[in-house]
Amino acid sequence: MINFYLLTLFPELLKSFSATSIIKKGIDKKLFSIIIKDIRENAINKYGQVDDEPYGGGSGMVLRPEPIYDTFKSLKLEKKKLKTIYFSPKGRKIDNNYIINLTNFKNIVLICGHYEGIDQRIIDLLVDEEVSLGDFILTGGEIPAMALIDAVIRHIKGVIKPGSLKEESFTNNLLEYKQYTRPEVFRNMKVPEVLLSGNHKKISEYRLKDSVKETLLKRPDLLEKEIFDNKIIKLINEIREDL
Repeated sequence: MINFYLLTLFPELLKSFSATSIIKKGIDKKLFSIIIKDIRENAINKYGQVDDEPYGGGSGMVLRPEPIYDTFKSLKLEKKKLKTIYFSPKGRKIDNNYIINLTNFKNIVLICGHYEGIDQRIIDLLVDEEVSLGDFILTGGEIPAMALIDAVIRHIKGVIKPGSLKEESFTNNLLEYKQYTRPEVFRNMKVPEVLLSGNHKKISEYRLKDSVKETLLKRPDLLEKEIFDNKIIKLINEIREDL
């Protein structure tokens, strides 16, 4: 079982996340756990101070090292199969392979920064890796933490149906095919006939081609990351000729 430990200044935000939808069901089934630790419980004084002005000047406040360090040490975790992550715009961008690899760890500690970030000495002492959702700035690490957990737990056996993972976007570096449901006609727009045919072989072929086309049109960079089989290479070339 994977245990997620979230070090945060905003526990209420994460408690709400933990009590919702698939997350709650997975916790109830004991497939994983989410332990939320309030950094402010280890504030440096009775006023709840956890931040201070940056040395050298500058705008904003920086989270002091003592509250984060003491909160981390209170977890009493062994280093074996432990991963400590800090969310930062300096970090590597998270991708699907990174998410899948995290399922190999027993304990994952997620440090959620705020303000101008955290004291560098915490990164040097405790953090295994800095990661980022993308090239933009958020006010804290709570949203990336929720996104990471949501992505990881989908790959834990028993959380969702195995078949749902096989055809999702980024599986085999392809985007998912377009999806349709009832009604068959909406505002004069019809569902593709092949999806109504009941011919599973043709539906499978259509979906694979549509998946390749979606990737080629929207994320061509993904096609450069994978060595595809001859069938997909042929589809890529055919679609390129039609565009």
